[in-house]
Amino acid sequence: MGIKGLTALLAEHAPHAIKEHEIKTLFGRKVAIDASMSIYQFLIAVRQKDGEMLQNDAGETTSHLMGFFYRTIRMVENGIKPLYVFDGKPPELKAGVLSKRFERREEAKDEQEEAKETGTTEDVDRFSRRQVKVTREHNEECRKLLGLMGIPYVVAPSEAEAQCAELARGGKVYGAGSEDMDTLTFNAPILLRHLTFSEARKQPISEINLARALEGLEMTMSQFVDLCLLLGCDYLEPIRGVGPKSALKLIREHGGLGEVVEHLKEKAAAKEEAVDEGKKKKGGIAVPEYWPWEEAKKIFQKPDVTPADEVEVEWKSPDIDGLVDFLVKDKGFNEDRVRKGAEKLTKGVSAKQQGRLDGFFTAQPKPTKKDEESKGKGKGKAATKGTKRKADEKDTSSTKKTKAKK
Repeated sequence: MGIKGLTALLAEHAPHAIKEHEIKTLFGRKVAIDASMSIYQFLIAVRQKDGEMLQNDAGETTSHLMGFFYRTIRMVENGIKPLYVFDGKPPELKAGVLSKRFERREEAKDEQEEAKETGTTEDVDRFSRRQVKVTREHNEECRKLLGLMGIPYVVAPSEAEAQCAELARGGKVYGAGSEDMDTLTFNAPILLRHLTFSEARKQPISEINLARALEGLEMTMSQFVDLCLLLGCDYLEPIRGVGPKSALKLIREHGGLGEVVEHLKEKAAAKEEAVDEGKKKKGGIAVPEYWPWEEAKKIFQKPDVTPADEVEVEWKSPDIDGLVDFLVKDKGFNEDRVRKGAEKLTKGVSAKQQGRLDGFFTAQPKPTKKDEESKGKGKGKAATKGTKRKADEKDTSSTKKTKAKK
């Protein structure tokens, strides 16, 4: 689900934190990509003309494999080295969200059946997409495919976004690739969105810099996590009546979520008291009775991840015969296309990557006042020496002219 309304807040208060560019500008970059999110995207987006997911002759879904194969090749061709990260066991606090997702899928299933009788093709397609669920088999098949492609992957202990953020912080990759904004809440220094979108969509890559986002929002990392919790995330139901703008205002005014919750509860108590006295009050904000924000904050600040220095990754040449056996013989892909795709992978992995221009420059520390004063004194001495040297030369020249006259 991500963080509700965070993108709009950053666009308004920290526009300098968001940069959009073409995929080719990321050449030479290693990126940790949320594989579980990618599978879900491919199952929804990679479809037949009639709107149904791609299937082979045996009736097996292949949308996720098609997406992983060709979108990964696109990245490799543009000089990007992808590292995929799969979800592990979800935190217990996420159980409520997962339960609601199951309920929504069941509702969509009933609505789709009704749409087949009375609705349009668009309605049927919409309800079909709402039923998409990433299964264990989808994950296993994608991991097998990546292994044959020579693309490394990691299975996270828990949330894939958290592991992507850890790999970026630890220097294993440049940034984390995901559509979920909570990747930033997990303290990813760089978030890259739209990486796995198809080329046909012509969607630019959106790069969000966390440090600049914090600067624009005028917040510490702890306050940023508080803001995200207040906006609504996978671990907490939202507080009724608190939108993005009011959430930002509350955190800024009270300094932290603990103080905000206390403030809201006091307001709710005052409202109840007013009602008891017969005074009418419209609307209002109510904190749910069970709202474990402190537990949720711990998940973001101390997530269950494998330390970056314990993760070993290696990009290899693809197993072409293995890809043909799996994709062509088992899954019904076109052999010519698979072999051409494998050739592109081989070329991309074996090619010596060009160094990035920004790698030729090193950051210089900002000069202190003492350094500038010292530099100024040095210039003064140099100027004095230069003046003296010119004066000596002038004297010498005058002496020579005098001798010449004599």
